[in-house]
Amino acid sequence: MTRTTVHLAVYDTYADWETGYVTAHLTQNGFTVRTVGPTTEPVTTMGGVRVQPDLALADLDPADSSLLILTGAHLWDTSDDLAPFAAKARTFLDAGVPVAGICGATAGLAREGLLDDRAHTSAVSFYLDATGYKGGEHYRDADAVTDGDLITAGPTEPVAFAREVFARLGVYEGEKLDAWYRLFHDSDASAYEILSS
Repeated sequence: MTRTTVHLAVYDTYADWETGYVTAHLTQNGFTVRTVGPTTEPVTTMGGVRVQPDLALADLDPADSSLLILTGAHLWDTSDDLAPFAAKARTFLDAGVPVAGICGATAGLAREGLLDDRAHTSAVSFYLDATGYKGGEHYRDADAVTDGDLITAGPTEPVAFAREVFARLGVYEGEKLDAWYRLFHDSDASAYEILSS
């Protein structure tokens, strides 16, 4: 893939800890991370950090991106404010551009119908069942799941989420991907040698 811009969705109450591994290691490997908000007005994360989005969602074009990342947020469960982000995920997937959703974003993807026919995961199956989606038979009890261009993960799995993103974008592969995961998930110091070779 020649495009090296990744778009990170940011909105009020977004769970800022869920994407730190993804964005840090993408940036260290030649990708540019641009933030996308509902507008370009500042948003405040769940951790209280103010973020000034680089662009508004309405201006986001899949042709300019290699990946859209959607994080969890209280707003996924308390309102329809983030539904436009799930709709944009549909646009990305229809264009053949990957989407990665973690935590509450999986509920938004479910409401949009994007999990009805794809293998996926989330916090727990009944969390997604509450959305009324039709994809329960495709739910996998796993840390993170990739089905084609769609990556999903539960709220406690930012490292597994990052691993799936790296695999999908070819950032790390094979032994290096395994070493990266062992280093950051298992604190396996021996994996560092493989990564630094």
